[in-house]
Amino acid sequence: MKYVEEFRDPAAAKTVLAAIAQITDALKATADAPLRIMEICGGHTHAIFRYGLERLTPPGIEFIHGPGCPVCVLPMSRIDECVEIAERDEVIFCSFGDAMRVPGTGKSLMQAKADGADIRMVYSPLDALEIARRNPDREIVFFGLGFETTTPSTALSIQQATRENLRNFSVFCNHITVPPPIKALLDDPHMQLDGFVGPGHVSMVIGTHPYDFIAQDYGKPIVVAGFEPLDLLQSVLMVLQQIRDGRAEVENQYARVVPEDGNAVSLAAIADVYEPRPSFEWRGLGEIEESGLRIRSAYRAFDAEEKFAVGYGAGPRQSSEPEGCACGQVMTGRIKPTDCAQYGTGCTPELPLGALMVSSEGACAAYYQYGAVYEAAE
Repeated sequence: MKYVEEFRDPAAAKTVLAAIAQITDALKATADAPLRIMEICGGHTHAIFRYGLERLTPPGIEFIHGPGCPVCVLPMSRIDECVEIAERDEVIFCSFGDAMRVPGTGKSLMQAKADGADIRMVYSPLDALEIARRNPDREIVFFGLGFETTTPSTALSIQQATRENLRNFSVFCNHITVPPPIKALLDDPHMQLDGFVGPGHVSMVIGTHPYDFIAQDYGKPIVVAGFEPLDLLQSVLMVLQQIRDGRAEVENQYARVVPEDGNAVSLAAIADVYEPRPSFEWRGLGEIEESGLRIRSAYRAFDAEEKFAVGYGAGPRQSSEPEGCACGQVMTGRIKPTDCAQYGTGCTPELPLGALMVSSEGACAAYYQYGAVYEAAE
């Protein structure tokens, strides 16, 4: 298929849905509960709800929304540290837009900006580099955030700052990696998962081999998926076919974009600039070994944690979630967003209590954004 319309063709979707229903009916005869398939990526969660896929698939399938939203899994203590840096007089703090409204224990970056901090929304770390060139008398800090998808661009920006000797530029590094939290979920005895829909954009960088342990060590199928309706439906079908056949493999539905071995240039930049942290705190999951990245000593001059003595550079800080916030339980698949007592009342996109209601990839935001459409249809 070459065109977007083909990935949204109703006739083709009906054919795939019929195959999904056939396998699901056969598997239901031997199963005591619905098949639980976790989509790891928050972009997939929004696509599932945008296109109504959870309503089109048969009742024997339950989608579990995983920790695939980097803004959502960031603990509140890290937002507090962003605010601490941003409120320094000498600092211009640069951030992606979806991180601006995530609440910390005291305030969000947006609230800090309203209070007078020089905080600017950027679309790329290259924007922050340009701000550093134009403001040599100020410290420019870029909020480095995201999975392997955004990590290469930050790494390349640090390399460029090194070449230009832009010592007024630094990165507050909060880049994290996908495989370790999946392992943490699989090691959790309370998590019952039958298969995974793997992230597409992350896999574009790292390839498919980092997921081999899911099939080899845990016996669970995983299919790397694209983001169009037929991408996701075909991926679900491929997971079901593996379950039916008693197989556990890593398959690549998104082969038109995702190379098996990943992107060599991106991986080289990541390896040059970053090294694994001994551990990193995830909202809802706690500390996970080697799940975060830190800037190598060779690039220490561009490490905001070292420059401003915050975060792990000054020792980790713990912060509890707001009372009544169930973000951690939602992200680990223990409850649905609508099971949270604050959903839609004490927590809305306009006045969010937790990060999942703020981010464009958050599960609560997906439920809230598309839920009213479903209610009207009913």
